[in-house]
Amino acid sequence: MSFQDAAAVLPPEFARLHGSRVLVAGSGISGRALIEPLRELGADVTVTDGNQASLDELAAATGVEVAAPDAAAAAIGGFALVVTSPGWRPDAPVLSAAAGAGIPIWGDVEFTWRLDRAEVYGPARRWLVVTGTNGKTTTTSMLESILRAAGIATVACGNIGLPIIDALRADGPRNEVLAVELSSFQLHWAPSVRPTAGVILNIAEDHLDWHGGMQGYIDAKAQVLTGDVAVLGLDDAVTAGLSRVSTAGRTIGFRLGMPAPGELGVDGGRLVDRAFGDDETLALVGEVTPPGPAGQMDALAAAALARSIGVRPAAVRDGLRRYQVGPHRAALVAEADGVTYIDDSKATNPHAARSSLLAHPRVVWVAGGLLKGASVDELVAEVADRLVGAVLLGRDAAQIARALARHAPQVPVVRVDAGDDAGVSAAQSPESPDAVMARAVRAAASMARPGDTVLLAPAAASLDMFTDYGHRGRSFAQAVAEVAGRPR
Repeated sequence: MSFQDAAAVLPPEFARLHGSRVLVAGSGISGRALIEPLRELGADVTVTDGNQASLDELAAATGVEVAAPDAAAAAIGGFALVVTSPGWRPDAPVLSAAAGAGIPIWGDVEFTWRLDRAEVYGPARRWLVVTGTNGKTTTTSMLESILRAAGIATVACGNIGLPIIDALRADGPRNEVLAVELSSFQLHWAPSVRPTAGVILNIAEDHLDWHGGMQGYIDAKAQVLTGDVAVLGLDDAVTAGLSRVSTAGRTIGFRLGMPAPGELGVDGGRLVDRAFGDDETLALVGEVTPPGPAGQMDALAAAALARSIGVRPAAVRDGLRRYQVGPHRAALVAEADGVTYIDDSKATNPHAARSSLLAHPRVVWVAGGLLKGASVDELVAEVADRLVGAVLLGRDAAQIARALARHAPQVPVVRVDAGDDAGVSAAQSPESPDAVMARAVRAAASMARPGDTVLLAPAAASLDMFTDYGHRGRSFAQAVAEVAGRPR
């Protein structure tokens, strides 16, 4: 819809953007997706980012005005609105300047939610929102599969990769329901979102540096408990305790054990629903992938969201059967000389690594990266008895090594530093991340014996060395292929 067509029905918050300057913070996927919708509203768009090369490329491709952060902050008084990408912290100079000048700051999700509620792109959609420290992408993908099995036009979007605004503006059949993955960053910048149903899977230490502590992180996650239905993972104590702050019309839970009335859970090898039905069988445990407790929990969460809008049990079962696990999520890479190699590069915090480590009896653990303020002591103490070795890399390898020395002193540890100078960061070293990973995998393979698992479950983010967790996982797989092709 053009601005002229929508002007008569647009709320004032959008109507005032016609002819006004709007600053978009971030030139990545989320930021770029905002340019055309803002132009359709008649706004004069400027994009800022610390990556000048990205800004130059964007300007050449779209003709949009660009500005370095310092310049944008200095000129902040000329903007009517700032729309920020999720990774930008509240204390970033541009956003601090906007807040100080009284200029509204919306996240890209907030902007999209308001557009959807204003029906700029047709009748408002139903948002089924997934958040949590771990399992978000798997749960969102399972939900998309279930909804499609039920014949509902849908798409997975948000933090999973496709910006929500692109899901609204997509050509072709209109998506009636959105399966939305949201991070704590996105939720922090989206205070107006009231989903049809929202789930918090679990909460563990993560992004504490960004949120200024655990409470800020929890508060951001709790934003999804404000709609019609709230769903909580009851096996996680922090998440279960959020029932007291839920303002949803109805709050239910899911657990791995026998569900009480008003819950979903597992009973005799069945995933059952006692919240939206009377002991309805949703699927058999053996039909859920990935196998194991984490996969079952994600399946229960996805099923709960689907059931909240009336999806029948048969469609839940069909959708879960069709679902295939994504890459870098406890994926089998190879089996060689009796040793199994697993890529769980998506385990970017200690809580996620815990699920992987507990799934194997004897593990050579490949770990390290950016811990983002999280502690690994509790994790190491819990899994110490199944570690037969650890290979550590990345910026916070020393912190993990100290935890191992305290809680698992019997475990042999190898530090793989980038280059010859351990004081030089991996990003500054002339040695490539792939070369560092290759040395790490060779060290891990030398520790492993038949029956062991070499597990990449870093418990940390990847950006100190790699482009993203996918790059890290591919690097691991390449190194495994080289090791597996050689005689032991």
